[in-house]
Amino acid sequence: MSLASPALDLSGLHDYAFDWALVDVETSGLVPRRDRVLSVAVMTLGQDGKRTGEFSTLLNPGCDPGPVHVHGLTAERLRGAPTFDQVAGRIADMLRGRVLVAHNAQFDYDFLAHEFARAGTMLPVSQRLCTVALNRRVDPPTENLKLGTLAAHYGVPRLKAHDALDDTRVLAEVLRASLREAAQLALPLPLVPCPPRQDPRFAPKPPKTPCAYRNPGRMAAGGPLVQGMKVAVTGPTETSRAELVIRAAASGLNMVTSVSRHTSVLVTNESSSGSAKARRALAEGVPVVDEPAFLRLLADVRPGTPHDGAAAVPAAAPSASVPAPVRVSVPPARTPQPVSDAGPAPAPGASAEPAEQAEQAAPAEQAEQAEQAEQAEPSHKPKRETEPADPARPLTGRRVLALGGTHPDAAAARTRIVELGGAAAINLSASVTDVVLLDGGEADRRMGRITSLAIPVHQSRWLEAPVAAALPSSDGRHGAAHILPRGGVVDLPHPDGACGPMPRWTVTASWAQLTACEIDVVAFVVDEDEQVLADEDFVFYGAPENPGGTVRLLSDGPTEQTISVDLAALPPSARKVVVAAAVDGAPTFGDIGAVHINSGPGTSAAPLAQATLDAATTERTMLLAEMYRRGPLWRLRAVGQGYDHCLDTLARGYGVEIAD
Repeated sequence: MSLASPALDLSGLHDYAFDWALVDVETSGLVPRRDRVLSVAVMTLGQDGKRTGEFSTLLNPGCDPGPVHVHGLTAERLRGAPTFDQVAGRIADMLRGRVLVAHNAQFDYDFLAHEFARAGTMLPVSQRLCTVALNRRVDPPTENLKLGTLAAHYGVPRLKAHDALDDTRVLAEVLRASLREAAQLALPLPLVPCPPRQDPRFAPKPPKTPCAYRNPGRMAAGGPLVQGMKVAVTGPTETSRAELVIRAAASGLNMVTSVSRHTSVLVTNESSSGSAKARRALAEGVPVVDEPAFLRLLADVRPGTPHDGAAAVPAAAPSASVPAPVRVSVPPARTPQPVSDAGPAPAPGASAEPAEQAEQAAPAEQAEQAEQAEQAEPSHKPKRETEPADPARPLTGRRVLALGGTHPDAAAARTRIVELGGAAAINLSASVTDVVLLDGGEADRRMGRITSLAIPVHQSRWLEAPVAAALPSSDGRHGAAHILPRGGVVDLPHPDGACGPMPRWTVTASWAQLTACEIDVVAFVVDEDEQVLADEDFVFYGAPENPGGTVRLLSDGPTEQTISVDLAALPPSARKVVVAAAVDGAPTFGDIGAVHINSGPGTSAAPLAQATLDAATTERTMLLAEMYRRGPLWRLRAVGQGYDHCLDTLARGYGVEIAD
């Protein structure tokens, strides 16, 4: 099969014509910096879609092959196979000058990058394409986006799953079919630039041992120290800093790298030094002791309260203006409202002025009451798209794209769509069932495609009392997810019930596909004080994985990024994972429009929940979602709170030390 077949006219579609290198690897584990590649297959395709080369081999990793029950590659089978450095040159020749393609491409890319680094050279790839991200844009009517599911949907036979060569051949056919679908929708390809990595060894920082105790608050004058207290150190010390930290941590203290209003005590021999930590301690009223006094107190640290995975829910969201959990099974008010706040909100974790505190008291109490109501009553699940429509929710099961209008107009329309039971789309895809035209929407570049695909188009007044043709019977579309409004909450269940390990849970954020400016998706792992456990628990583009590997940033495309969290491996002190986004440079979210999030157990699985979030006009950062503990469960909240300040200010509010 060729991409130049009559079914797809490539004339004028230069964005779809590349030299491709399709890759699949089987590995001894899931952590690229630690585990090894056991087999690799590479297939090259020309711009016309025809195969130009193929290579596959087993590899001797020099280590235990890991889960043999998954890949079937025993140590005996791998014995005598070449090592990666022996085939690196041939693989490099096939990759050079081509776009690397893989299913969950960052996984294969990261493993190959580490293997090339171990071989003393660099992975010669400047761009990659993930077929999961491509099909997430196409949005075919499938239960999930796993390779086998897509192969069945596109009519591709699959002979041997988890065989690198067969998976690559299947991937080639899935790519061809996906490109045809993308061309029909005129979708830009989610190509990801792959700049050379600066550190060829990708040396990870050793993980900080999480403190096992809750923070009891400030140290009283003269002591004592209590396990769980947050202790910062600044300036020179007689005892080596490393030894001081080790001794304090062994006593149950939480050694932190920055000072905030939650810090229990600052240790310094130069209290008047003017260091950033000393200045912040003075401003926040944090107690200060010198090293000799701290060592005396360290000899008698009092018992603290251990963290408990079944403890009470963590504190409310960083800004009291974030809505309380919404009973999403009950339709909200019918009058659509923009979801912006009147002005900039205070930074997360920052202390408010007295006037602000008075204004924030009522919303905070409402949030606490809503949380208590959640605890006292059974959790109500949101309606699913596939549930039968009812008169109050006539758009149930529909995905509606609003075109044109000002940002507040579009935000109000999307809010109304969700109120009526529908899902608000921000991009054209195969799952869009209806289009609503706001002022100027007729001139949108996508109208030609919408007309050719015969998608029903409605004027804006249609949203007042929509009447639509019945949808086809359920076809297993993976879009059957909980539609969360701003502030909506849903439990994160085990996919297979209560048994088995909790999977890595993902939150994927996407925005308009022609957005020119860059948006950074980030994550903060915070404790009950809404503070990071260590600076390394701020995950962002420059540090895409925390030291323990429990939280990772995955770049699936220029307008799509994913935060992946191993909830089961988070320490008890981690009460919440906050996912946020920040606009790089001068533009604001008003220039970009809505951000769509979906969340599910893994990058290829069917999403459990989705939400479309608008941050109004002037905001440069936005809290997208929170995954937080509720007793023995984890919950997901769609937040949608925007701030006028930059990412540095947001990070400082969560206790991250940012150099001035």
